[in-house]
Amino acid sequence: MANRLDVKTLEGWLWEAACSIRGDVDAPKYKDYILPLIFFKRLSDVYDDEIENLTKKFGREEVAKSLAKEKKELIRFYIPEEARWESISKDTRNMGERLTIAMRTIAKHNEKLVGVIDYIDFNATQGGQRVISDEKIIKLFNILGRYRLGLKDVEPDIIGRAYEYLLRKFAEGSGASAGEFYTPKEVAILMANILDPKPEEDIYDPCCGSGGLLIKCFLRFKEKYEENPEISPLRFYGQEILHSTYAMAMMNSVIHDMEKTDIALGDTMVRPRFLRSDSSLKLFDVVTANPMWNQKFDQNLYENDTFGRFSFGYPPSNSADWGWIQHMYSSLNDGGRIAVVLDTGAVSRGSGNVGKNRERDIRKGFIEKDLVEAVILMPENLFYNTSAPGIILVVNKNKKREEEVLLINASDMFAKGRPKNYLTGESIEKISGIYLNWEEVEGTSKIVSNQEIADNDYNLSPSRYVSKNNDEEVLPLEDAVVQLRTAEEEREEIDSELRAILKRLGVY
Repeated sequence: MANRLDVKTLEGWLWEAACSIRGDVDAPKYKDYILPLIFFKRLSDVYDDEIENLTKKFGREEVAKSLAKEKKELIRFYIPEEARWESISKDTRNMGERLTIAMRTIAKHNEKLVGVIDYIDFNATQGGQRVISDEKIIKLFNILGRYRLGLKDVEPDIIGRAYEYLLRKFAEGSGASAGEFYTPKEVAILMANILDPKPEEDIYDPCCGSGGLLIKCFLRFKEKYEENPEISPLRFYGQEILHSTYAMAMMNSVIHDMEKTDIALGDTMVRPRFLRSDSSLKLFDVVTANPMWNQKFDQNLYENDTFGRFSFGYPPSNSADWGWIQHMYSSLNDGGRIAVVLDTGAVSRGSGNVGKNRERDIRKGFIEKDLVEAVILMPENLFYNTSAPGIILVVNKNKKREEEVLLINASDMFAKGRPKNYLTGESIEKISGIYLNWEEVEGTSKIVSNQEIADNDYNLSPSRYVSKNNDEEVLPLEDAVVQLRTAEEEREEIDSELRAILKRLGVY
């Protein structure tokens, strides 16, 4: 191929592939078949290129292939002859079975790809019928075989962007489940700009989805330091609970050539996988995350925690937002920082309540320890699993300004899109610039003292301090529901305590 593929051509080609399996498979499931095949094509083509380079060096292709098999450090991944894309294309009989066997063979020879390329069964049946027919698989295979994805054909960044394009398209068709694997790329870019990774830093996402937040940090670092070989690279760590999403994250990191990446499978809140030799939590320089908002966890999770993560208090059962934040905080080293996307209610619920409120009291602890650096209010309708705006909370153990918090109201900094709004490049630069330069901008940002926040009962909502068009702060319906459930939970606890007292007094 004379010219490298551009991202526009790749996007059109990959979307054509997605459309080719309509009918057999529901839209949210497209990714389970298409993404592993794209990954397989990239691995196979890169392997062919590496064999070609070894052949030039050692003179004969047979010698090159023998060396690749014996000394796997010479190549990225070893692909046995019978599992190469080209070998499969020569005989398309029993295609589902052959692809499944090929991907399992690749995983067998490459430990890093176990559970990544081999997690889907192209020959699977349901109710006695094939989930996706051989005819559709062959059509999909032939479309994806149209272009090479080797070292000479496409930059890792370009195929990575095309891969992200597909994830976004799949998110658009996935409704509420989209938030389990995809954060809008503009939000991820903004968070990477805010975190501004430095050489040698360890970056962690405890609920990494398809890896987008880690990848944007990688690309921000790469852009800033221009791949200077003298600059020490970043190290990336992520954990994901869903197997299919974990596989996407692994594929995504390989496609982007992120060599120092460790993605673990499992439930972070129940069993965090990144631990030190004494079984305490591994500590990181940077944490970036978009956990499921208002996740429900039983109180036993907090009460029986063995890692000392919840020293600021237990969140209510119906919203784990401050449970996630405390896990992230417990995973920070002494100078570490966090940027996390949350429901807007996480920074305001409970403020103004008479008496105790768990979320407000946890926020109070973070303010009193001077850990909250900034809160950014996002526009509405950015995220794929909700129309609610969301916020970015920045926690920093080494704050720029002590006893101050920067509040940014970016609720009007968006462009209308279909089906979702999005942040423009100009908006991303403006928001990150305000944060990095610690600026007050009339009608957009305000620097507030910790004492003023305390006077407002630890309400950290930017709209309370920076209003747009004199709009009053309105409690979103989702937050009202969470507050109602929290109040019910607290009432039940008080009733239980009262019954215990009355019982001891012999009244009940």
